[in-house]
Amino acid sequence: MKKNIMILLVSAMLILPSCDVLQQIEVSGYESLTEDDIIQGLKEALRVGTQNGIHVLSRENGFYGNTILRIPFPPEAKIVEEKLRALGLNKLVDDFILTMNRGAERAVNKAAPIFIEAITSMTITDARNILYGQKNAATEYFRNKTSSQLITAFKPDVKTTLDQVQVTSYWDEVTTTYNNIPFTRDVETDLPQYVTEKAVDGLFMKIEEEEKRIREDPGARVSEILKKVFGSTR
Repeated sequence: MKKNIMILLVSAMLILPSCDVLQQIEVSGYESLTEDDIIQGLKEALRVGTQNGIHVLSRENGFYGNTILRIPFPPEAKIVEEKLRALGLNKLVDDFILTMNRGAERAVNKAAPIFIEAITSMTITDARNILYGQKNAATEYFRNKTSSQLITAFKPDVKTTLDQVQVTSYWDEVTTTYNNIPFTRDVETDLPQYVTEKAVDGLFMKIEEEEKRIREDPGARVSEILKKVFGSTR
């Protein structure tokens, strides 16, 4: 029965003509939602989700202390790691991985303004698609809306941060040490690009976790508009 009601609600929202006066749709068993409610609720959800995700990842060990999000040795240079470890240079490799993750942790705050711009430009169609979409619909909206701009804008800050925590010097030492080993092929990796992409991927994963919590856990709806909008989708 609930499924049929939800289908009727979504269908009604999609076919009703737009107008200057806020549309209000009432369905038995659901709290009335205006277009303004939907947009406000989704903007708030994105704001809360990104704020929480950035807060978690920007702390020390936000990346490094998370076995899923920890940024590993660049995969295309995996042979470098294996060769250096075989030569007993474990500390050099471990220090590089640690400082690379520290760079991501320090730089991730730079993503906030780009996400805020995406939130403010949300349309009612975007909001409807997110509210009644998959459990990661808001995250996918962000991914589609911000990925390229985020990487382009984020990379210079990542590079600066990596320089500050000496990741670049560690990488130069790692690759120089490896490239000086006889009969090996020189390895070159755009480290800022690699760390930027991994940091962005990690941020999207955290936002997806937050989105799922808001959708499924009433306790995660920290404002009245979140309770109203996401409570109506049950």
